[in-house]
This record gives sequence, structure tokens and C-alpha cells, in this order.
Amino acid sequence: MTSRVQLALRVPDLAASVAFYTKLFGTEPAKLRDGYANFAIDEPPLKLVLIEGTAGEATRMDHLGVEVETTEAVHAATTRLGEAGLTTDVENDTTCCYALQDKVWVHGPGQEPWEVYVVKADADSLAKQQGSTCCTSPVEPGTTEPTVAGGCC
Repeated sequence: MTSRVQLALRVPDLAASVAFYTKLFGTEPAKLRDGYANFAIDEPPLKLVLIEGTAGEATRMDHLGVEVETTEAVHAATTRLGEAGLTTDVENDTTCCYALQDKVWVHGPGQEPWEVYVVKADADSLAKQQGSTCCTSPVEPGTTEPTVAGGCC
């Protein structure tokens, strides 16, 4: 596997979204769990993650990422991003989105969350990592901490 960009969407109807993206990209989900699906698309190289949101709401971007092959690549990204003056948030051995991962988070100028991550192992059971950015909603106005969201991990 080479690195690929990840797009995580929070969708109001997971089944309908899975059906649509299966047709759009001509491939079945690589992982399908309660409230969660992901597609490992070869062309274009993309990891599409679908997270069940609230029925009736519009689909929205949840977060962006870059999936890499090794923990060493995550560490290299952490160093590079820190040296570039970006604030990093490292999560090692975190269980998120039905996988054991090492990752580093940064935020773009519009507060869009980006992660560089490696999947170390599959995790079949639903396991939320409290404080993990992947299991949070955007920071609510008037607060400084993100709120825990359901259905991500």
C-alpha cells in the first residue's frame, strides 16, 4: 500500500451512502460495522470513511487524513509538522474507527482537522477512545473542548 488521502464524511443515512459510494467507485466497503463504513479505493487512491450522523441532517465533512504504511511514517510526519510550526496532537495505540492506530493530528487555518495515521490492527468491537479527536464533534461556540460524538469509532 502507498499513502492515500482520507476523507471522512458524517452521513445521515449510512445504508444509502454505502449504496451510493459502492456505485460511484465500483467497489464494496473494505469495512462495514454498526454506524461505520470505509472504502479502500485504488483509483483514485482514497480512503473514504462514512460515519453515521443524525438522520435528516446534511452530509458534512468530519475530518481529513493521510493513511501511511508505518508507525515510523507517523513519527516522521509528527517531526516534520512540528518543525514547520504546527501544533500537533499525538495519539499512540488508540482504538478508533474499529482499528488500533498511531496518529498525529493538526488543524488547518479554518480549523479543519487532519490526521496522519497508520492502522496497526483491526478492532472488531466498538471501542471509543475518550479524548480521541476521531470521536468528537467540532468545538462548540463558547467552549474550548470538542464534544464527544456518537457513531465514529
